Amino acid sequence: MKRNKKSLSTASKFLLVVFAVYLVAAVIDLPTTKNAVINFLEMFTKILPILGVVVVVMTLANLYFTKERTTKILGQNSGVKGWIYTIATNVFIIGPPYVLYPLLGNLQKRGMKDSLLAAMLYNKNVKIYFLPVMVYYFGLKFTLIISIYIILFSIITGKLIEKIIN
Repeated sequence: MKRNKKSLSTASKFLLVVFAVYLVAAVIDLPTTKNAVINFLEMFTKILPILGVVVVVMTLANLYFTKERTTKILGQNSGVKGWIYTIATNVFIIGPPYVLYPLLGNLQKRGMKDSLLAAMLYNKNVKIYFLPVMVYYFGLKFTLIISIYIILFSIITGKLIEKIIN
């Protein structure tokens, strides 16, 4: 006999556990728990616009990067074009890498090569908006050399990941 019982999702279970922990904390020390909740809400309202941008970027990426297009541009047979596209795109992407993880995970599921994914993650410190500040503090020569090294080592890392995984 089969039971027709719905189980909670992992996200729902996690939310219930967090809520229970907050309830226990409130019983033990209400003022500290109140401050924790207020700090959480303040932080959440600060990151809400970032989450909105992430949703918009992921929606646009999902519309543009169909499985076929992803496989063609970033897939196994992408060749040098895929490397150029990955490195150039990464230079212009704004924001911390953890914001990109959902997008990159989605691209990987759609056919992005692991080597390009590794290169993109490695290459996160070559950003167009960092360059003027780096030139100011470290000089043009240092900035160019370190940027070239980061890009070259991102390619080496990607190739090593490809060899290890495959």
